[in-house]
Amino acid sequence: MSLLVVGLSHRSAPVSVLERASLNANAQLKLVQDTVAAEPAAEAAVLATCNRIELYADVDKFHAGVAELSTLLAQHSGVGLEELTPYLYVHYEDRAVHHLFSVACGLDSMVVGEGQILGQIKDSLARAQDLHTAGRLLNDLFQQALRVGKRAHSETGIDRAGQSLVTFGLEQLSAGADVEQWARGKKALVIGAGSMSSLAAATLARAGVAEIVVANRTFERAERLARILSEGDDTDVLARAVPMDAVPGELTRADVAVSCTGATGLVLTADSVAATVEGRTGAPAVEDTAVRETAARETAVREAGETPLPGAGSAADENCPLDLSSVSSVPSGFSVMGEAAVAGMDAATLEQHGAWAAGGTAVDRPRETGRPGPEADAELIGALAATATRVGRIPERRRPEPVAEVPRPQPVLFLLDLAMPRDVDAAVHRLAGVRLVDIESLADASADAPMAADVDMVRRIVADEVAAFGAAQRAAHITPTVVALRSMAADVVAGEIARLEGRLPGLDDKHRAEITQTVKRVVDKLLHAPTVRVKQLAAEPGGAGYADALRTLFDLDQETVASVSRAGNSTTEKNRGPA
Repeated sequence: MSLLVVGLSHRSAPVSVLERASLNANAQLKLVQDTVAAEPAAEAAVLATCNRIELYADVDKFHAGVAELSTLLAQHSGVGLEELTPYLYVHYEDRAVHHLFSVACGLDSMVVGEGQILGQIKDSLARAQDLHTAGRLLNDLFQQALRVGKRAHSETGIDRAGQSLVTFGLEQLSAGADVEQWARGKKALVIGAGSMSSLAAATLARAGVAEIVVANRTFERAERLARILSEGDDTDVLARAVPMDAVPGELTRADVAVSCTGATGLVLTADSVAATVEGRTGAPAVEDTAVRETAARETAVREAGETPLPGAGSAADENCPLDLSSVSSVPSGFSVMGEAAVAGMDAATLEQHGAWAAGGTAVDRPRETGRPGPEADAELIGALAATATRVGRIPERRRPEPVAEVPRPQPVLFLLDLAMPRDVDAAVHRLAGVRLVDIESLADASADAPMAADVDMVRRIVADEVAAFGAAQRAAHITPTVVALRSMAADVVAGEIARLEGRLPGLDDKHRAEITQTVKRVVDKLLHAPTVRVKQLAAEPGGAGYADALRTLFDLDQETVASVSRAGNSTTEKNRGPA
C-alpha cells in the first residue's frame, strides 16, 4: 500500500483560500483523470466539500507523488502552487488511512460529529468508480471509511458531540436563542436544491417556519423539493418552488434565506441585500462602521502575517508536521503539513522522511532557537524583584479601558451562506439590519464549540480500524505470491504424475488416482504451515518483505505473480459497489 493524500481544509487554510481553490464538478472529474494519467499514480479519487479539498492516490513513488499531486491541485484550483503550498498537508500510508477514517467519523469536520460527510465520501467513491480511477486500494479504503463512520455513529454518542452544519448555522443566526422559537412563523427562502439545501429546508420545516420558498436553476428540482416538504408527515409547512430569477422579489418577503448553490459567482450581492433591507425598513441599509473597522483590523493582521497558521498538531491525527519525533511510535506512515510538505522541503529533508517511512525511525531535529533561556528568565525575575522592592508590589498588567460599543440595530433579514465559493457577498456583514452567517464565521464559532466525551471513544475506534485495515492490506499484498506458489506446486505435481504414467503405462485408473491424491496431500501439507504463517507475518507492521522473500526462496516468476494480482483485481472490480 502506497496511499498518499494531499489537500487543504478549514484546519490548514483560511476560508478565503478554500473559496478560491474550490472545485466544481467538472474540475473534480478532470483532476481525477489527470491524476491517474500522471506517472506516479495508479488510482485516484477527490473528496471536495465546502471546507476541504483532498486528492487521494495510490502512488509508487512518494516524493514524485507529492510533487505531482500538489501541482495538479494548484493547476485545477486556479491558485498558484507557491500561494497554495503553505496551506497544503500531506498524509502517507497509515497516516492517510487514519486521516480519512477520522474525516468519515466527523472528527475533522468544522462541526465535530456531523454525519453529512459520509454522503460526500460515498459520492466521491461513486465518481471514482464511474471514471474507473478507483482500484482495489481506494475501493477498499473508501468503503471501509464508510463502515467506520457508520460504526462511530451507531456505537458512540458522537452525534451528541456535534450537529449538522445547517443546524449549527441556524444556531448562530438565532444568536443563542432556541432555534424553534426563533424560527416559528418566519418565512424562509432556500436557494439551491442540492443535498445541503434540502437538509436546510427540512431543518427549517421541522423548526416551525410558516413558509418555505425553494429557488433553483433547474425548476423541476425545486418543485420536487417543495413537494417533498409539503407532503411530509412530520411538518406542516407551506412550500412552493420559484425560478432563480424570482430570488430578488422573494428575498423582499423572506425573513431568513439559506443559500447553497454551485454557482461560481455571487448569488446575492451587497447592493441587492441592501435594497431588500431598505424596502423592508424604509431606511437605507448603511454600513455598520464598527463592523467595518473590525474587519479592517483583522485584514491588516492577516496581511502582516501576524496570524499563525493553524497548529499542525492540534487535530487528532494529529496533522503531524515536520517534527517526526512526535510520531516515532507509529510503525509506518507519516504526515507533513505546510510549506514543508512540498516546495519548501529540501531534498535532503524529504529523503529523511522517506527513510523514516520505510524504517519507522524518527529523524533527529535541531532544537528551536529564539526562545528565551534560563538567563533571560533570571533577568526578568530580577527586574520584577527590583520593581517590587521599589514600589512595594509587583506591577500588574493593566487592561485597556473598555470602549463603549454602539449597539447594532436588530436584524430584519437573516442570511445563512453554506456555499463554497460563497453565494453571498462578504460585504453584507457590514450592513446594518442584516445578520449573515457564512462558512468563515461558522469556522470561527466552531473553534469554541464544546467537545463531547464520546469523541475519545471514536478516536479509539479509528485507531483500531486503521490497524485492522493496514493488516488486511498487508495480508492481501502477499496473497498473489501464495497463489502463484500453490499454482507452481500444482504444476510440479501434474508433471511428476505425467512422468510416472510414462514409466508405468499399464497403471490402472484407480491406482493412478490414488497416487495423484497422495502426492497432492503431501505437497499441501508441506505448504500449509509456511503459507499460513507467512500471511500472519505479512499482516504485521513491516511485513511487506515476506512476499519478496517467498518469491526468492521458491524462485517464483514475477510476471506470474503480477498476472495473479491483475486477475484478482479484475474479479474484484466486477463485484464492486458503494457501501
